[in-house]
Amino acid sequence: MSADVLTKLTESIEARRKSDPKDSYVASLHHQGLNKILEKVGEESIETLLAARDAEQTGDTKKLIYETADLWFHSLVMLSHLGENAQSVLKELERRFDLSGLEEKKQRIKNQ
Repeated sequence: MSADVLTKLTESIEARRKSDPKDSYVASLHHQGLNKILEKVGEESIETLLAARDAEQTGDTKKLIYETADLWFHSLVMLSHLGENAQSVLKELERRFDLSGLEEKKQRIKNQ
């Protein structure tokens, strides 16, 4: 089910990207360029971190889920702007299934 949601969201982002920036939030972000999109990803990242901190204190994760959804959405817009999509990220995550996190990190450091 999760992949279906990501697929639908990716298709929606791509369709809206081609819309008039006056009529579509996604189109307006693309129209404003990568720096604006990165600004939104940064804002959503901070809001997600703050919501996580609050969730630890209160036990209520509702705002954390909301902010994480915003972060994922804006990350998908960023990927779209650069010619990528959720499927590329899912493939990378799938590639890592047979690696321990420590081994994957060693490989990244070795290949830099």
